[in-house]
Amino acid sequence: MSRIKPMAVIPLLGYLMLFAQFTFANWHERSAGIMGTNIYAEVFHEDAAYASRALDAVMQEMERINQQMSPYIDSSELSQVNKYAGKKAVSISKELFDLLSLSIEISRLSKGAFDITYASVGYLYNYKDKQHPSQSDIQTLLDAINYEHIELKASAGTVKFLNPKVKIDLGGIAKGYAVDNAIKILQEMGIRHALVTAGGDTKLLGDRKGKPWVVGIRDPRDKHKQAVVIPLENTAMSTSGDYERYFEDKGVRYHHIISPRTGRSTHEVQSVSIIGDKSVYNDALSTAVFVMGVQDGIGLINSLPAYEAIVMDNHRRMHYSKGLTP
Repeated sequence: MSRIKPMAVIPLLGYLMLFAQFTFANWHERSAGIMGTNIYAEVFHEDAAYASRALDAVMQEMERINQQMSPYIDSSELSQVNKYAGKKAVSISKELFDLLSLSIEISRLSKGAFDITYASVGYLYNYKDKQHPSQSDIQTLLDAINYEHIELKASAGTVKFLNPKVKIDLGGIAKGYAVDNAIKILQEMGIRHALVTAGGDTKLLGDRKGKPWVVGIRDPRDKHKQAVVIPLENTAMSTSGDYERYFEDKGVRYHHIISPRTGRSTHEVQSVSIIGDKSVYNDALSTAVFVMGVQDGIGLINSLPAYEAIVMDNHRRMHYSKGLTP
């Protein structure tokens, strides 16, 4: 039986070290503040200039969607819809029409737990200035939260709100949509190994060159710790948590995940992570499950064979859908 001589080990180790350095050098990353969150992308390519163009394309797509779908940009298509659709039918792009249609589809699937019209009350919350609406303010607008108030006409390409008090917000689905788009752009550019993250929405293209990507779910009460770490490849995961945008007042945590039924933040769980191939679905489903709570939320995911869920409840106990149950 032959063996490697000690003298031969040194150049072999040197080669492996050089290979590791070369491989690491071919990973390129970029981050930017877009869509009200941190956008991070990482790609593998031997040509640094080409990798830089790929990362530019990711950030440009994120900003394009931000300019189109942000409710905080007055000139955005979404802002124009919120301004006029309560008065008349508004012509919209096919892209926005399709995303609104998908939002309604997921609203029906989740029996209203995911509902983009939550913004009819949600816009009264100001997390930066620690302001929340009174119960009387909520009651005045609560009847406007109903996805059935959104009237879409495919033949005309229009949207109209059947209740004039309706406002919509795509914060629970647009980032996932943008991540899917960014990964598609990278694929079309010939990139085979990449990661794109927008806040809690992450999509993975391939593996990390022979190793899985290691994706963490942060501890909702300690940003420096991970509650769960999962090896993944060629899939996506979205996390919704009560720590993303929130403030506390008199011992109550007011966060951005609003129950369409009450117009207030929900408190049965602290975080929900959904794993599946499409970030746009993961994003919306993580919000739906958060609102539905542990039993109903995991029940919904168990009915969807392509998706899995990890839920931390408000007692910090972990719950898993059937495909992930230890």
